[in-house]
Amino acid sequence: MTVTVAKTAGFCYGVNRAVTLAEKTAQEGTPCVMLGEIIHNDHVIRRLKEMGMGQIADPEDAPKGASVLIRSHGEAKAVYDRLAEQESPVIDATCPSVARIHRLVQEAEQEGRQPVIVGLPTHPEVKAIAGWCHSPVVLEDADALEKWLAEDEKRGEMPLTFVFQTTSTRTTMKNCENLAKKQCTNAKLFDTICIATAQRQSEAQELAAQSDVMIVIGDHQSANTRHLAELCRQQCDRVYWIEEADELPMDELEGASRVGITAGASTPGWIIKEVKTKMSNEVKMEIEESFAEMLEKSIKTLNTGDKVVGTVVQITPTDIQVDLGTKHAGYIAMSEFSDDPNVKAEDVLKPGDQIEVLVLRVNDSEGVVSLSKKRLDANKNWEEVEAAKDNKTVIEATIREENKGGVVANYKGIRVFIPASQTGLRRNEPMTGLVGTTVRMHITEVNRSRRRVVGSIRSVASEERAAKSKAVWESIEVGKHYSGTVKSLTSYGAFVDIGGVDGMVHISELSWSRIKHPSEVVSVGDPVDVYVIKYDPEKKKISLGMKDPNENPWETFLNKYSVGDVATVKVVKLMTFGAFAEVVPGVDGLIHISQIADHRVEKPEDELQEGDVVDVKITDINLETRKVSLSRRAVLLDAED
Repeated sequence: MTVTVAKTAGFCYGVNRAVTLAEKTAQEGTPCVMLGEIIHNDHVIRRLKEMGMGQIADPEDAPKGASVLIRSHGEAKAVYDRLAEQESPVIDATCPSVARIHRLVQEAEQEGRQPVIVGLPTHPEVKAIAGWCHSPVVLEDADALEKWLAEDEKRGEMPLTFVFQTTSTRTTMKNCENLAKKQCTNAKLFDTICIATAQRQSEAQELAAQSDVMIVIGDHQSANTRHLAELCRQQCDRVYWIEEADELPMDELEGASRVGITAGASTPGWIIKEVKTKMSNEVKMEIEESFAEMLEKSIKTLNTGDKVVGTVVQITPTDIQVDLGTKHAGYIAMSEFSDDPNVKAEDVLKPGDQIEVLVLRVNDSEGVVSLSKKRLDANKNWEEVEAAKDNKTVIEATIREENKGGVVANYKGIRVFIPASQTGLRRNEPMTGLVGTTVRMHITEVNRSRRRVVGSIRSVASEERAAKSKAVWESIEVGKHYSGTVKSLTSYGAFVDIGGVDGMVHISELSWSRIKHPSEVVSVGDPVDVYVIKYDPEKKKISLGMKDPNENPWETFLNKYSVGDVATVKVVKLMTFGAFAEVVPGVDGLIHISQIADHRVEKPEDELQEGDVVDVKITDINLETRKVSLSRRAVLLDAED
């Protein structure tokens, strides 16, 4: 037989805290009485009485000078007021989860809202909660809520605040939530079900589904244990609810190969241990995990500043509930989840996910641990930034704003200042264009205490450019083509970046056509295809060409014209000795002053103007010097004949 003891079996944090307070008080010999039963477990009550702890049913019964121990289920505010009036010292063992509900219903009434308490009306915890507001509505479940709303249609329009008995089931809460969404216009629902209760119930059901027999240990007055037994019966046909080891149905265990054991929140560890011991003495079995090991896990301590890994239990609009494997309830406030306002917890997390967090504060009195993912991430990110500086690692960040003297980038929530001189932009070039872009940078300075980080885009660009430049010079050769970018223009040409190295495209190499300025062909930033004409590694100079050899206008010219042909040309430039005219794009010919007209011409501009289109005869073509001689006079004379 294999026996599995549920990891969540036994005392929850609130019960453990209450019993510990009671035992400590009894051991110190301080006169003290319990107001009612501190928890629902006769064995624990008898033990405390044996230690000298008294018990009363009403505040007025408290002996003079004796402290009054408030049970884990809590008490109504009127009880505290009465004890204060009679000057009875109070030792408050109210479960922190229950005390939170007290505050919620109080605050609801102060805000003008109607508190609705979902739970068993006769349960001490529910009675105590109701005692913290003047006009509570107590409903057992969703059916009761539906009936209450139907009694008066105006109730659905009231501002309602829902809280739940800590031992309620998730099903009950979900049903109420669905009903409220449909029928209530102004409802707030607070998940006040104890995390330990929800975990215990969930684990009990899983264990019951895998077991032939399920043993549920707990007092028969405990609502918590009753719920456990009911849930287990949904998954397993043979479920036995016992209070102590003597009630074990040993005959019923025969033939079972797997037995599961769970226990209610008011069941002390020593009773669970007795049950396990009795079974091990009478049945040959294997205990999957010792109770001592489980107990050690459940009471592990937490300290401020600890890094811990937990399991996401639930995500609400205000916080994220996390199971830390202890009796504490862990909460991440939404403000402590992420530095990025655009990140929503429900988009990146779901119940069951593992999450690493930082412990901000441990409130042992309330059993609550405040956690932060944002600060843990920030610490990791600071360590990453410091490592990036030390290792000269390149990081990527988004520029968020322009600042006096530079720009500000955001790297995983950390502000990085980049001086104007380190942006990589030219002097007086606007930095506004960087805002919103993602850049690569080095971290040059980190001062965590002052929260100051300085970065440099320029240093990364310089390193990358140097590496590219080296690669270019190692492989450059005449005629090699490169895809480049026009970096700047001058009157005599364009400088083109071919990947870390700038080369010069002379104005004569930009186009086959005659141009007066490079801007007629290219603009700064244009992508261009260039080829190497010549280069000098020592002087680090490269001459580039852009003219496509396949588009050589001389080939076009020679295919179209020969000496003696008449061509229609366009005058492009006047000189003292004549006029240059474009025969085809890229090929100009000279009309000497003596060939401009059929009479003597003193100045070319007396007969021609730039832009004029005239007919000329081709009188000579010099292929070596690539010069063409033209004659307008010959055409005019031919016309006279």
